[in-house]
Amino acid sequence: MGVESKDAAEVDAADILGSAIERREDPALLTGDAEYTDDIQLPRMCHVAIKRSRHAHAAIEGIDTSAAEEMDGVVDVFTAEDLDVPGKLPVGWLLDTLKQVDHPILASERVRYQGDALAVVVAEERYLAHDAVGRIEVDYDILDAVTDPADALADDAPALHDDAAGNVAFDWEIGDREATDAAFEDADHVVGLDLENQLLIPNAMEPRAAVAEYNPSENELAVHMTTQNPHLHRLLMSGVIDHPEHKLRVRAPDVGGGFGSKIHHYADEALVAIAAKRVERPVKWQATRTETYLTDAQGRGHQTHAEIAVDDDGTIQGLRVDTKANLGAYLSTFAPSVPTYLYGTLLSGQYDIPTIHCAVEGAFTNVPPVDAYRGAGRPEASFVVERLVTLAARELGEDPAEFRRQNFVREFPHETPVAVVYDSGDYEKPLDRALEMLDYEEFRERQAEAREEGRYLGVGFSAYIEACGLAPSELAGQLGAQAGLWESSLVRFHPSGTVTAYVGTSGHGQGHQTTFAQIVANELGIDYDDVEVVEGDTDEIPQGMGTYGSRSAAVGGSALVKSSEKLVEKSREIAAHQLEVASEDVEFERGEFSVTGAPDRSIHIQAVAQQSYLAHDLPEGMEPGLEATSFYDPENFVFPFGVHAAVVEVDPASGEIDFERYVAVDDVGNQINPKIVEGQIHGGVAQGVGQALYEGAEYESNGQLLTGSMQDYTVPKAVQIPSMETDSTVTPSPVNPLGVKGVGEAGTIAAPQAVVNAVCDALEPFDVDHIDMPLKAETVWRATSETTVATDGGEE
Repeated sequence: MGVESKDAAEVDAADILGSAIERREDPALLTGDAEYTDDIQLPRMCHVAIKRSRHAHAAIEGIDTSAAEEMDGVVDVFTAEDLDVPGKLPVGWLLDTLKQVDHPILASERVRYQGDALAVVVAEERYLAHDAVGRIEVDYDILDAVTDPADALADDAPALHDDAAGNVAFDWEIGDREATDAAFEDADHVVGLDLENQLLIPNAMEPRAAVAEYNPSENELAVHMTTQNPHLHRLLMSGVIDHPEHKLRVRAPDVGGGFGSKIHHYADEALVAIAAKRVERPVKWQATRTETYLTDAQGRGHQTHAEIAVDDDGTIQGLRVDTKANLGAYLSTFAPSVPTYLYGTLLSGQYDIPTIHCAVEGAFTNVPPVDAYRGAGRPEASFVVERLVTLAARELGEDPAEFRRQNFVREFPHETPVAVVYDSGDYEKPLDRALEMLDYEEFRERQAEAREEGRYLGVGFSAYIEACGLAPSELAGQLGAQAGLWESSLVRFHPSGTVTAYVGTSGHGQGHQTTFAQIVANELGIDYDDVEVVEGDTDEIPQGMGTYGSRSAAVGGSALVKSSEKLVEKSREIAAHQLEVASEDVEFERGEFSVTGAPDRSIHIQAVAQQSYLAHDLPEGMEPGLEATSFYDPENFVFPFGVHAAVVEVDPASGEIDFERYVAVDDVGNQINPKIVEGQIHGGVAQGVGQALYEGAEYESNGQLLTGSMQDYTVPKAVQIPSMETDSTVTPSPVNPLGVKGVGEAGTIAAPQAVVNAVCDALEPFDVDHIDMPLKAETVWRATSETTVATDGGEE
């Protein structure tokens, strides 16, 4: 059921938008021609290594760097005492109750997680730098640590920050508490659930890295780094290292995956920039995989009690959610937004729920800072809603698919009780298609027969929704964002008629070079191969807000549409002048301007481009050249949705889970490139299945990471990911010119609860109604070991 790729040359220009043309990025990535940060080699380049804390919580009694400084080939060693810059990382999202605490780029008095940076070594060779780090001696006074958010909020917990009493980072709520409590009092049934959404460690193909080069005579600093948002990193870093923003270049070479973990401003990249200025030589830092496990911002980390109120007729009346969110040792860049406005606002799911109340308490703990990871708040919300809906259907004895259908939102736009307005939707279509693909009635018959044989099959549904392209900027500001959420583009015709499109997003595997070229080629009516796309470099792009939150197509793509439209209108004026008619008498189709009623009198837009640069015969007062810039600020989020369904077989004797089917039907609005959409769904589902069955950061009581390598932290292999059967429906978004919605995080949002619901459905005869992720074999076996079930389905 997969989408077949096409060569761009095989696609008619009129059909370029919506065609599954092959990704133009792939040849370089597959042949080794791509340039990653660690591929950059500069003359006289040094290497950086960072001394990190062995302990999760300790006072620093002293740091002795003398042995490292004496080593041959060591160029520089510095600690916090040597810094003459602000050296503190900022928070990019504020809340009314937020407790802002200092986040130093080098710890000087106390370390608060294993991996906290203490000192920097600059050496002639990479391995020499690491050897020198091993010579640095640190005198610690070890303190008690806490890694669990509920434990951190307890009265007897060790205190992490003087400015955050009780380790409370914030206390936040959304919805109407009184109305929700009243709905629960009046409801016929209340179903509750305690669950944990475990901490996850990002596992991009390429660990974080940075190369910095400094020109002292011009005070110009360039940092090449693994970033998802170069302009934001430039802005934040300029303040951290006290370097003029206009003299700082941030560039993203090819980036081997991000999944949110390369949005944030870490200490390490700032330290590399400082090192380059200190030694006045290029310097490189490449994180090891062990470093990324210790220091990359982790995701999720929720402990939640949730309840759903339903009536006898199956109507949902209310939802009540209380969450303790793990924020880690410090506030990362966008950390406050993830368990609040990206979580609480999605708790209505696809359902018409009259009342909702959500309370979230953020906790400082002795783990790395926790921030956005693929989905960022939306997977956590969808997991809560879809587990509760499944349990409510079981409580009422209703079919889980039909219970969902009964409570779907049916009229759009739809305002939820938690502050968002869904732009468009048709939620029954993906459900119907998923049931058809599953042959659902036949499955239920097979399930009953299998239970008679002592085999346990289960199906789990996930009717998910996602919010993409956070907007408009005014609203984002009201919610606490310290940046606008618009996007910019510059589209430039060259005299020959080819085009370069500059856009402020920064792709790292999503296929922007392909899809953005499709958009521009379609808007201008020119060949796809005549369009080049440039992003990811602050010296090339006017401004930009980067790539995260499935925003690139909806916001960045729309900015390209707006700039292209401006080019068409200027070109229309030139064409009308040259054709000696009024501009309103000129039609534009597939790149050709023609006179209304006289199609033989025409001129192509690429010929107009040439004339614009010749400037021999332009309308009076018109400037030469043909380019346009746009800053596009959407009027609303977009809300993709869909239904995923997992079919599994569970062996209670061993706890082993085998996939029989995985069906995904997604609605992401209009699709620019269906093959890329399919690939994004596949990748997202793989990560969602990874969370459901395998992944989770685990810590000792003293804060030591137990899952510090791929030997201990299970990233699923290809053979552990189910084959996926994908399909789609199309409900265009009315809030952007492309009608697109976003797809990059859909699979990650949808998959975990589909898998957990399927396993719990299989184990219904054992009275298993919930198992916390990851559903490892031992965990499943323990859940079933207390109950034995006869082959006829009755308990023994």
